[in-house]
Amino acid sequence: MRQKISIITGMIMIVGMILTGCAGGGQTQQQPQPNSPSPGGATQVAESKAPQIFRANLTSEPSTADPGLAKDATSGTVVRATFDGLTRLDAASKPMNSIASDVKVSEDNRIYTFTLRDAKWSNGDPVTAQDFEFAWKRVLDPSLGAEYAYQLYYIKNAEKVHKGQAKADELGVKVIDDNTLEVTLENPTPFFLELTAFYTYYPVPKKVVEANPKWAFEAATHVANGPFKMTEWKHKSKIVLEKNENYWDKDAVKLDKIEFVMIEDDSTALSMFENNELDWAGQPLGGLPVDAIPSLKESGKLVIHPKATMYWYKINTTKGPLSNAKIRKALAYAVNRQTIVDNITQVGQVPTMGLLPQSMIVKPEGYFKDNDVETAKKLLAEGMAELGLTKLPPISLSYNTTDRHTKIAEALQDQWKKGLGIDVKLSNKEFKVHLQDMHELKYELGRLGWNADFNDPINYLEMFRDANTGNNDTGWEDPRYQELLKQSALEGNPEKRKELFAQAEQIFMDAMPVIPLFTDVDVWVQSDKVKDVQVDGLGFIDLKWASKTE
Repeated sequence: MRQKISIITGMIMIVGMILTGCAGGGQTQQQPQPNSPSPGGATQVAESKAPQIFRANLTSEPSTADPGLAKDATSGTVVRATFDGLTRLDAASKPMNSIASDVKVSEDNRIYTFTLRDAKWSNGDPVTAQDFEFAWKRVLDPSLGAEYAYQLYYIKNAEKVHKGQAKADELGVKVIDDNTLEVTLENPTPFFLELTAFYTYYPVPKKVVEANPKWAFEAATHVANGPFKMTEWKHKSKIVLEKNENYWDKDAVKLDKIEFVMIEDDSTALSMFENNELDWAGQPLGGLPVDAIPSLKESGKLVIHPKATMYWYKINTTKGPLSNAKIRKALAYAVNRQTIVDNITQVGQVPTMGLLPQSMIVKPEGYFKDNDVETAKKLLAEGMAELGLTKLPPISLSYNTTDRHTKIAEALQDQWKKGLGIDVKLSNKEFKVHLQDMHELKYELGRLGWNADFNDPINYLEMFRDANTGNNDTGWEDPRYQELLKQSALEGNPEKRKELFAQAEQIFMDAMPVIPLFTDVDVWVQSDKVKDVQVDGLGFIDLKWASKTE
């Protein structure tokens, strides 16, 4: 049975939802809203005498368990379970107070004063305002190499500190006392409390980090302040998290233990789920085999969840034939996205011919036509002539290991061969290696998805503002594009701000450093014993309120 998934467009965020157990029957499941959620969306579940252990597959080794260095969804899942920020997102992707018990905002919306509740690290030490100050200055220290440092640029002087143009003490962060933190922003930022729920803004234990720079890479030395603490990390094999008895909101945490395995093969993970060895298979934690999607939909076991996420291929614009914008555009125009979402992904993904996902889109019709092979041929010929080429050399396409990524890469390889006569070599890599190679521009075409960190188009656009921004990975930048983004930060009128975004996106799509494919969805199967796993409209998974009954 095929079921169309409606994805809300415009500037309104897709509302996140709380999961309930899988229902039988022949309908593909949609996530129902909770009737009367407690903070964070948890519903009351009868206490079970048996330990509540949630088992899932992460697909790959997390690159880190350090919130200041986390840069991918796998690491983010572990960090979000083990740490807590000033705020935390609820089921509707709205920020709620967490480590901060109170927030006061100045009349000009530039100064935030956070009052911290009494909270502890997993080693029993108190969480203080100094830990937040230390964490943010640490992320902005270029020597750390934090790829998400630009997310702090909303704080006064943060960009200057990161670029060595100001001292760390000039950062707009002031510790009033152990439990009071004052933050001054560059400009009014309506989504700032959403940012403080993101892991780049999490605190780290100052004493622990200063004593051991490698504190976050082994369970024995990992110290956190979230719902769970890390008790085991067998690299490339297994991570175990246990309920943190020192967590300030420990009474809301129902799970006793989380066991993450790391199995790259999606079919193996699904078999483990079907054999009751896992409680969850699929996104946002891992993947599902593409060939299994139709039967899972027909059985009613598949959960489909819209999210503000783009699936695309980044391009290294710094060298070779892909340094030519016309050749990059030829590759983008020649893709048949509709065929990919109909025959490979199969669960309501929307072909998207722009940088932004459907929930944030500023030009719904897109910037080019899908599957426009004739225009692509013309652009390819012009680009090759500009480079003095009579034949395009083979292009390497890199992706990380999952069944879906493999099939999409193979489809693109076939489409570009048939439509443009281009030979594409596929390169399959471990996720951690794949990310690092892309960051170091050791690739030509590279698959990547992007989950929105907060509900605003700037989250996508700012990633490509500077060539050396941590998550750019394309080597592209444009002075006019940069200026438009700076103007948008000062623009208070929503419609005028939207127009600035549209102008910036037009520049980006004319340069085409990224080939957009579709606005994505999350799909998974879960045990009917598992309740209240929070997957929000940004694609974040939060296990704080999850439970498992026997």
